[in-house]
Amino acid sequence: MPSLTCRCGLKGRAKSPQVCEQAMEDMIGWLEGEGDVAVFDATNTTRERRQLVMDYCQQEKNFKVFFIESMCDDPEVVAENVKEVKVNSPDYRNMNKDEAMRDFLERIRMYQKSYEPLDTQYDKEKSFIQVHNVGQRFLVNQIQDHVQSKICYYLMNIHVLPRSIYLTRHGESELNIKGRIGGDSSLSFRGRQFANSLAKFMEDQDVNNLKVWTSQLKRTIETAGGFHAPIEQWKALNEIDAGVCEEMTYEGIQEKYPEEFAMRDQDKYHYRYPRGESYQDLVARLEPVIMELERQTNVLVICHQAVMRCLLAYFLDKNSDDLPYLKVPLHTIMKLTPMAYGCKVESFYLNIEAVNTHRERPKVG
Repeated sequence: MPSLTCRCGLKGRAKSPQVCEQAMEDMIGWLEGEGDVAVFDATNTTRERRQLVMDYCQQEKNFKVFFIESMCDDPEVVAENVKEVKVNSPDYRNMNKDEAMRDFLERIRMYQKSYEPLDTQYDKEKSFIQVHNVGQRFLVNQIQDHVQSKICYYLMNIHVLPRSIYLTRHGESELNIKGRIGGDSSLSFRGRQFANSLAKFMEDQDVNNLKVWTSQLKRTIETAGGFHAPIEQWKALNEIDAGVCEEMTYEGIQEKYPEEFAMRDQDKYHYRYPRGESYQDLVARLEPVIMELERQTNVLVICHQAVMRCLLAYFLDKNSDDLPYLKVPLHTIMKLTPMAYGCKVESFYLNIEAVNTHRERPKVG
């Protein structure tokens, strides 16, 4: 689903209405072309401005409009949000942090003078969600369709508390050594070495309230064998189903199913194995896992190559063309720390050799 974010804020305050109108026209032009969902990130702080959006986008252009209003009146929440999020925004890229904080607090005072919140009586015909104090309370009004419902579901599951997500593949498996995909084999000798080193590594990280998630396949369960933390098995974390190609080598697939092999090279994200899955199917299957990750604090996910690619693509905002070719080597841990406007990535190789299961993107032409 192609999406677009159009931002217009208070820089050049006198021109702000004209700038926002131009951004809105650009957004509509995109929606009338390739787009499905657009985020109009603007200062629609008055009823008049919101009605302008409604009149142009919904009445004139026949697009559905859904308002998202975040309201913070807890001083501690406001101070923490300004400190950790706003001063790191692109607006303040070249500004001293103390100066940026003073400027944004001044913005808040300006908004307070004219701000008119959404109201269930005055705005009862509008579709919107109000988020109070970063998720302490929600108010939802006039949900119209599946997309709006999914947006509410997402907003109700995310949080802004500090946390880290550790992603790693299982240790090297017996089928990995043979160059065969899928299956449900046990760990190799080096895979068991990695399992022991992984438990020691995470112990040294001294992570508070760590949870460990695995798939329901032997190689991930065995990799988690040395942990004393709570362990949860997810069927949704199982490796992509290769269908009739399970436990085959890539050379064997090319020989036995040459047309299938060629089609997968042409469009790896959408290609579906006969009686199996595509990466697109896998992304849909992982949605509940991703939503639960958004709710959690510190989690170690022990998974598989295709699964880890999908999770990384979500948190690092990778597109569907690049997703199936992300490099996620065995015996390597990736630590993701969600931050404002991005995600910090740290990679740790535990110095235990393993086979290379990565297959490069085929060269075109």
